[in-house]
Amino acid sequence: MNKIALITGSSRGIGAATAKLFAEKGYIVCLNYNKNENAANEVATSIQEKGGRCFVVQADVSKEEDVKRLFTHIDEELGVLSVLVNNAGLLRQQMRLVDMNAERINFILTQNVTSAFLCCREAVKRMSTATGGQGGVIVNVSSGAARSGSPNEYIDYAASKGAIDTLTKGLALEVANEGIRVNCVRPGLIYTDMHADGGEPYRIERLKSKIPMQRGGEAKEVAEAIYWLASDKASFATASFLDVTGGL
Repeated sequence: MNKIALITGSSRGIGAATAKLFAEKGYIVCLNYNKNENAANEVATSIQEKGGRCFVVQADVSKEEDVKRLFTHIDEELGVLSVLVNNAGLLRQQMRLVDMNAERINFILTQNVTSAFLCCREAVKRMSTATGGQGGVIVNVSSGAARSGSPNEYIDYAASKGAIDTLTKGLALEVANEGIRVNCVRPGLIYTDMHADGGEPYRIERLKSKIPMQRGGEAKEVAEAIYWLASDKASFATASFLDVTGGL
């Protein structure tokens, strides 16, 4: 019987690579996107052409009603959720903290933090053995920025990922005896479209000399780490953090 995985923000980058990998491993994948339907459909086509199974569902996971609708869709159309990957996240133009306004700060925190809390809540409701669930796995995607702080560029983004680290630790301990494992992957400088959102598409080329491995990472490399934490091979791992940063 195929397990079901929900990958939020899976229309591009790490989310898309993760969705493709889970599909290759036999999961039925729920592809979630917010605005870019064409990109999400392209990921779905790629999966289906290789014989995988997936469904595309639009939802702004920072909004409570959208999250409820997303999880209800999975309940009604797919079945029992086994894995949640909280990957959805955004950043905005590079700038120093002194230039940030409340609208920007609140936007980043809502998009990157509230979304993960809401999705975790709905997943736990379904997975917890305390309420009749079959257990499951949650993998949160944080960032090496949670440790570096991203000064002069994205302190707000870094802070949002620090919150994801704390969410991972707290929730993992909260549900450890309810059949749910909660872990976190912290990517470093990865070649994705996200850097363009911050105004510097080739940011990794500028910074890769600071990475001990002297290169940026690929989305597939992060996806492999996520998959391992979600798999039975990581069955005794919870409240754990896996850095995929090339040593940075």
